[in-house]
Amino acid sequence: MGFWKKLFSSNDVQEVDYYAEGLELMSVGKYHDALTSFRLALRESPQDPSILQQVAMAYTRIGMTDQAAKTYRQVLEQKPHSAGAHYGLAFLLLRDGKSEEAIPHLEQFLAAPPDGPEAQRHVEHARRTLAELRGEAAAEPEPPQELSPGGEAR
Repeated sequence: MGFWKKLFSSNDVQEVDYYAEGLELMSVGKYHDALTSFRLALRESPQDPSILQQVAMAYTRIGMTDQAAKTYRQVLEQKPHSAGAHYGLAFLLLRDGKSEEAIPHLEQFLAAPPDGPEAQRHVEHARRTLAELRGEAAAEPEPPQELSPGGEAR
């Protein structure tokens, strides 16, 4: 989008926010285009962990999971407590059957989880997954018991 506008624009030099453009493209499912925008953003801010994390997410969405894992590791080299990178890498490792390698990443994610309603869904997913990997039984609520006419459980 911005790249094409910049290429064909007759206006004076326009600044394009490639990161914002990439986020917009990701939100509408244009992952290859988003990846291009994020790569252009990296030209302006090489090694930026936020941009790299979005690159890893785009790689994941288009099925380039080895490249996504490599990129998440690159983020963690710069920002060892990046919750998003730990979360993404953990689930890529699980997808590859590497449960033991995934556990520390889930633990790191849960040690300082992100806030907010959208994040809560990911936090719960990580908690359930970690409990399963550790062999901990998820506490399921007991089914309601019928009460007798006297108020006692049957």
